Amino acid sequence: MGAYLSTILKDMKCFQFYVGDKKEEPKTVNSNSVLSSSSVLSDREFRNSRLECSSQNASDTSTESRGRSQFPSLSDRPSNLRVFTFSELKSATKNFNRTTKIGEGGFGCVYKATVKSGEDSVKKIDVAVKQLGRRGLQGHKEWVTEVNVLGVAEHQNLVKLVGYCAEDDERGIQRLLVYEYMPNRSVENHLSARSETPLSWAMRLKIAQDAARGLTYLHEEMDVQIIFRDFKSSNILLDEQWNAKLSDFGLARLGPPEGLTHVSTAVVGTMGYAAPEYVQTGRLTSKSDVWSYGVFLYELITGRRPLDRNRPRIEQKLLEWVKPYISDSKKFQHILDPRLEGKISRSAQKLSIVANRCLVRHPKSRPKMSEVVEMVNKVVESSIGVGNPEPPVKIVEPTSPESERKGKRRISDTKLGDGSRLVRMWSTKLINTC
Repeated sequence: MGAYLSTILKDMKCFQFYVGDKKEEPKTVNSNSVLSSSSVLSDREFRNSRLECSSQNASDTSTESRGRSQFPSLSDRPSNLRVFTFSELKSATKNFNRTTKIGEGGFGCVYKATVKSGEDSVKKIDVAVKQLGRRGLQGHKEWVTEVNVLGVAEHQNLVKLVGYCAEDDERGIQRLLVYEYMPNRSVENHLSARSETPLSWAMRLKIAQDAARGLTYLHEEMDVQIIFRDFKSSNILLDEQWNAKLSDFGLARLGPPEGLTHVSTAVVGTMGYAAPEYVQTGRLTSKSDVWSYGVFLYELITGRRPLDRNRPRIEQKLLEWVKPYISDSKKFQHILDPRLEGKISRSAQKLSIVANRCLVRHPKSRPKMSEVVEMVNKVVESSIGVGNPEPPVKIVEPTSPESERKGKRRISDTKLGDGSRLVRMWSTKLINTC
């Protein structure tokens, strides 16, 4: 099976990484928080910059092919990943019955299943099975990237990949991923206004710690640097003990090789989380993830999404809305999630200071994630006894996604077709939102 995957990678050229030229950095550095009047991109700017950097990447692709690098192939190293047969997963999901479906993303559906434990043939474990939809090369690239990232990465704050399936049947190639089951769903679910189990402040601080540790591992503690590129609350899942783990690595990229400052890529991610310099130029660094983390901290503080069209116009963009309140301690309480109880305003203000450090306009002035972990730890230490430390009482079993999911647009990688024709590929990631 390892050889089979290697052949797929070679034939379909699934994950090539184009490294941009090292260019002169701006001579002036604005270290102010990005929460300035000109910092938040409009939707039109977001779309235009995406097209501009995609055109730029066409040039990168043709002139810098020798700079390509890729994740180590699964076949090139030992792996503990299990290889499942399609019939085994088909049976475990009751023929992918909709009653077992627990989620749906832009590139496939996710089902809850029970399979035999690898160590003990008698013992069974709950898993989440993602089945790739047959939507062409783009979804396949994400599938291969997930296998290769999670085949290498192993950390308590990353969702564990149990195994995968890649085989032919009468309908074509079947590609599936099997993850550890995360019964308490995503952080986004609990921040939703409709959630029956809102997270306490102490729980939110723990989640901030866990997520920061996961990013630190990817950026600084592996043999290679991995940039998540799609960090957001819906990609942070909660296990049975309410530990937070990063998930969905289909858009991950290797960091720049030694001697280079960034990787030039097409712009992908989720509107509201993407760093402005990445959106405008396609230059990707680990500091892009740091920006997204800063946005996430304001989600924890306010209970609001980064972009919410259902709110009044002046409140739709989270970073713009909080801007007038963050520097005044008396006004700050007005942006706190109203579901939070207890005297947490001072603690939340300290966390907002960390967020502002992550949201500095110039990426080089943002802290590394290991430094962010230290800052968050200090906030936690100074906040002991503030808020209820207990998680919500019940484990939230997912309901049918048809009854409550709402579409959310996610930007997908662009691909150059024949004759350098730009093909704009958009996907709809269906997730539960408030």
